[in-house]
Amino acid sequence: MVKYEIQKGRNKPVKFIGGLILGLLIVPFGAYLYFTGGAAPVATTDSDMPFENYFAHKALNARIAKDMPKNVPIQPTETNYVAGAELYKQHCGVCHGLPLSPKTAIATGMYPRPPQLFQGKGVTDDEPGETYWKIFNGIRLTGMPGFSKTLSETQMWQMALLLANADKLPPAAKAELVAPVGANAATTTVPLVSPIPPAPGFPSSAPAK
Repeated sequence: MVKYEIQKGRNKPVKFIGGLILGLLIVPFGAYLYFTGGAAPVATTDSDMPFENYFAHKALNARIAKDMPKNVPIQPTETNYVAGAELYKQHCGVCHGLPLSPKTAIATGMYPRPPQLFQGKGVTDDEPGETYWKIFNGIRLTGMPGFSKTLSETQMWQMALLLANADKLPPAAKAELVAPVGANAATTTVPLVSPIPPAPGFPSSAPAK
């Protein structure tokens, strides 16, 4: 009887380890079936994947906090605001909205839903460097493109500065935002300040146009 009890006790760790290994195998196999079996939400009309928003935001916020530039290399002048407004209309307004304009069909049909940056507080509570990071790099799997290959450093900072101060823009910038696209495009064909070097840790962007 004593020998049997000892043998039975020895089997417990073996069963525990076997169950643990089985559990570790079941989880990835279940995830594989979830994605390959057509159950994962891939349409813009689907509900969120479990913990999708939580982990996506955690990863994005951590990356931005680590990489974003801390200093703004251009001044918040009316000239820069107006140039930023024209650039924003050309490249961002269709998804992120414009003052006094309804939400577009493109923005309505996207997932994740692009924030409307001239409604409520927009991103005025974000550091300009955070918005610059998003403009420069884009955000994977959201529809947000990166502009580092098509816009200059000056132009990306002009848009970042515009959005960081969207609640206190000068009248000329507000007028530019509601004017037809391209009405003053000539003002953005050359840098409005001296060319600036890329932020530390960022590759060189497109040359100024």
